[in-house]
Amino acid sequence: MGWWAAAGVVAVPALAFLGFFRDPERQPPDLPGAVLAPADGEVMEVALVDDAWVGPAARVSIFLSPLDVHINRAPVAGLVAGVEYVAGKFRAAYKSEASEVNERCTVALEGDAARVAVRQIAGVLARRIVCRVRAGDKLEAGERYGMIRFGSRTDLFVPRA
Repeated sequence: MGWWAAAGVVAVPALAFLGFFRDPERQPPDLPGAVLAPADGEVMEVALVDDAWVGPAARVSIFLSPLDVHINRAPVAGLVAGVEYVAGKFRAAYKSEASEVNERCTVALEGDAARVAVRQIAGVLARRIVCRVRAGDKLEAGERYGMIRFGSRTDLFVPRA
């Protein structure tokens, strides 16, 4: 194997790794009362549910492929009212049941305009949830608070209109 081939064997995975862990700057819009997306990805489902923190809610499920940015950001400015980690299964994150059976971490936020919750959900490959906030912390809208590594899902719970 030549020098260039050996360099390619090292460079391709290294570039893929750097691409996965990228963290671009974001400037949240200045829209009072707006709820921002907590993650990049594809909206897979919107369902009406009853959430322990929000109450009657709409659950917006966002699937993050390995090509998406995996940083989670606060959807609203507010106080972290609670953080709950639940060990669970590692089923496909795009399936509806993943929100309730997979390993997950839910952050409850007392926003300026409303209560919301964000749930980080591990998937088949994504078995590492990072949540850097605790109850009592204050977050600004769009502020980074965690990440999920290697394909996953983020659910946003907002009050029903």
